[in-house]
Amino acid sequence: MSRIVAAKDPWYKDGLSFECTQCGGCCSGAPGAVWVDNREVKAMADRLEMEESQFRHQFVRSIEGRESLVEYPDGDCIFLDPETRGCLVYEVRPIQCQTWPFWDSNLKSKRAWNETCRICPGSGVGKLYPLDKIEHARLRREL
Repeated sequence: MSRIVAAKDPWYKDGLSFECTQCGGCCSGAPGAVWVDNREVKAMADRLEMEESQFRHQFVRSIEGRESLVEYPDGDCIFLDPETRGCLVYEVRPIQCQTWPFWDSNLKSKRAWNETCRICPGSGVGKLYPLDKIEHARLRREL
């Protein structure tokens, strides 16, 4: 006889608050990768009024067969304006950027979320996102 076990509700089942302050904190720090797909590359190229091929040559790199935006030597995103700390392509930023802070690494525990809130002034304040919206953001990022 098999027993069906209900999935445990995540610790954030009552939702989480977030309001982007456009501080640039999530766009800087240790080197990493901002994964992009063809649709995102085209949207950013259009936003910057560039040919897609020129955009790819200037702003996209290949990492183990995937495409990522290039970074400054200090790890900052290439589209993080060093003076204003704003994103130069905010309206068409990649899904990875759009789904911050609802990344698995930030949601794995309350402790991880509290650390995210410590470094991101928009996390833990502002609009309350219900569980279904958080899960939707997580799934969009995994695609």
